[in-house]
Amino acid sequence: MAEQYILIAAQELRAYALRMIEGVGVTPPQAALLADSLLEANLRGVDSHGMQLLNFYIEHMQMKCMDLTATGSVVSESGGTMLYDGGNGIGQVVSDLCCDHVIRLAQANGMALVSVRNSNHFGAAAYWAQKIARAGLIGMAFCNASPLAPPWQGKEPRLGTNPICMAMPGAPETGWLLDMATTTVAMGKIFKAYFSGEPAIPTGWAFDADGVQTTDTAKAFKGMPMPLGGYKGYGLAMMVEILVSVLSGGAMSTEVGGVRIRTRPMAYGHAFIGIDVARFMPLDEFAQRMEHLVGMMKSSQPAPGFDEVLVAGEPEWRSKRKRLVDGIPLSKGVWAELEKTARLVNVTPPVVQEISL
Repeated sequence: MAEQYILIAAQELRAYALRMIEGVGVTPPQAALLADSLLEANLRGVDSHGMQLLNFYIEHMQMKCMDLTATGSVVSESGGTMLYDGGNGIGQVVSDLCCDHVIRLAQANGMALVSVRNSNHFGAAAYWAQKIARAGLIGMAFCNASPLAPPWQGKEPRLGTNPICMAMPGAPETGWLLDMATTTVAMGKIFKAYFSGEPAIPTGWAFDADGVQTTDTAKAFKGMPMPLGGYKGYGLAMMVEILVSVLSGGAMSTEVGGVRIRTRPMAYGHAFIGIDVARFMPLDEFAQRMEHLVGMMKSSQPAPGFDEVLVAGEPEWRSKRKRLVDGIPLSKGVWAELEKTARLVNVTPPVVQEISL
């Protein structure tokens, strides 16, 4: 049976989000940054990190768990390294400033790492890695998150979905862009299935609250995401935790809050890395070598059941091209949550079209 969705043009969705964000007291420039980062995720088809997050963000803002005026401050800077304290500011605002620092430091030193403590959820990691990459750098972004996933062989949550992202410089929206959780899927995908009323999720996505694998969406919503590849995903999540929390002196593991914890700040950590390609070779040469490598992958004969070989980033860029023309589909469950949030900040939802997918 076809599912019912709301279809809305990208700019109309952005304007709607902007009114809600400004309605809770965020300044217009910062509201625009937050709306743009969420919209970009929806355009790329990464709906788990799109506008459905706005409901959680605004709840945190209204409950004073987030400082809407804070931009953070530099704790220390040495060579190509920086420690930054986010001051419990909006995650996107803190991240935007820290990416600017990474670009500056990498251009001066060849490489740079900024480790950040005391921040908030920054949306999709790809938004920040791509910002760094647009400056001619290899950009990398990492973040810890709510302790939702158990350690390998454990049954209690200790780690977040702790994403890893890497973006290449060169022509925008081509080439190669990796953005992945260290769990089988981001918890936002389980949220999306729950809010959309989907009764089941694929095998291998989640444990229930007792640490038993489940495909029941309701049990997964109250349970835990599974580490990617078992102990390997567990190891990668720990690697991210070291870069963003151990190194920054910030909150780690069960000390971290989250979008579903409304009684205290999130205290997320981030890490951003920039590598100046021009220190190794001209950018044009690097782009040609990347194109050659991608071509080698795509030259493989597709396996049975597939029409072509894709590389990281390609499905999302295709989604963006389509959604810019056709509009963004949001599940009716997510739209209903947005309408509730809009009423809380005295914003009238736009009139939208229902479609079946």
